[in-house]
Amino acid sequence: MSVETILAGLNSAPSNSTSPAPAASSALDKDDFLKLLVTQLQHQDPLNPLDDKEFIAQLAQFSSLEQMNNIAAAIGTLNETVSRQDSLSAASYIGKSVVAEGNTITKMDAGMTPIYFTLNNAASTVSINVYDQHGNIVKTERLNAMQAGEYTFTWDGTDYNGKQAANGQYSVYFSAEGAKGSAVLVDTEVTGTITGISKTSEGTYFKLSDGRTIGFEDITMIAEAAKGSSETAQNE
Repeated sequence: MSVETILAGLNSAPSNSTSPAPAASSALDKDDFLKLLVTQLQHQDPLNPLDDKEFIAQLAQFSSLEQMNNIAAAIGTLNETVSRQDSLSAASYIGKSVVAEGNTITKMDAGMTPIYFTLNNAASTVSINVYDQHGNIVKTERLNAMQAGEYTFTWDGTDYNGKQAANGQYSVYFSAEGAKGSAVLVDTEVTGTITGISKTSEGTYFKLSDGRTIGFEDITMIAEAAKGSSETAQNE
């Protein structure tokens, strides 16, 4: 008697209960597989017993199923361990000053956070666009011709009309062109002091003292002091 025959018999067996039975899962675990194997042996035809090769093949299937379950359980345990280790590692960042890839700055009563940018090649023009949290452009500035290197830009906090913009977070985007009009790659970084951690399904994030958020994978340097050795960019 094959496993398929037993399954068919089990599925067609009458029920003494008048209440609807819960929907059966189509997935079999190792206990279900073992029960089916034992039932198959109990109901085999004495005149036509289960073939040795078929029995060995089914035992091999049971062994493979058990091994896969054990591997899945081990992987789950490993993932939990790694997650706990990541949390402990992330907690050690609290209170540290970090440098991270990003382009978000914060305007506060106490001042403006700077943004650091690197020109990979010399640029004849560098344009800087500042956007608010709603995606509205607040200010555009153009910088003088600049050589390749690292620079610091600090927005003065004013809009197109020269009025002070509201406090909050802003995004800064750079575009640069070379002498022949070719695009020049611009990398941006931000700094801040980590004050908190949040974990989501997308990863681990750090909260900075001014309210900004950076991703764990965006951190490029851990430092006790803020980055400040680069040149300061001057607008026209």
